[in-house]
Amino acid sequence: MLLRPDERAKLDSTDDKLFYSFPRFVTHVDDGFLQQLTELYRQRLQPKMHIFDMMSSWVSHLPEEMVFSRVEGHGLNSEELARNPRLDKYFVQNLNENPQLPYSDREFDAVLNCVSVQYLQYPEAVFSEIHRILKPGGIAIISFSNRMFYQKAIQAWRDSSEQHRVQLVKSYFTSVPGFSTPEVIVRASQTPNFLQWLGGGGDPFYAVIAYREN
Repeated sequence: MLLRPDERAKLDSTDDKLFYSFPRFVTHVDDGFLQQLTELYRQRLQPKMHIFDMMSSWVSHLPEEMVFSRVEGHGLNSEELARNPRLDKYFVQNLNENPQLPYSDREFDAVLNCVSVQYLQYPEAVFSEIHRILKPGGIAIISFSNRMFYQKAIQAWRDSSEQHRVQLVKSYFTSVPGFSTPEVIVRASQTPNFLQWLGGGGDPFYAVIAYREN
């Protein structure tokens, strides 16, 4: 599935680097979401893996007790990335301007993306890069909730229901030959949306997971 040009549009079309030019040392989802994410990483990742944390920030939510061979990060704010204690190395790059990642083929055991997939304007190209840098059998975990910087999310995401967003991320994987059939984990919130947005907690948790098959 390819997105139409209008589906890639953002309400705020200014340079993303300007929007992310100042650090935000906050988490954008609630503690319940983050606990579920860390537990998912605990179940699916293995010690000594080489991990790429794409569109990262000042925290990666990896299990504290797990030691990896190397964790490399990417984002749009160098101050946030420098604060992240799990990153051994990081770089700043706007994937909407240049989706090509500065890594060799088959370099990583896992690629992670937490609550940022909604900002990708060319997800097909980015997911092709995810496949390229993963080792055969490597895992990609894309997690998200219903929160976002609304003005920076693409139209296809803004205009979709939460269930359709799951299908959207699945389609990003299936647009690239060589990924396994995407697996979906959904833990819907029992809290009404208006209470969630008022800080009432209960953020829904979504994860779409696939492996590089070849």
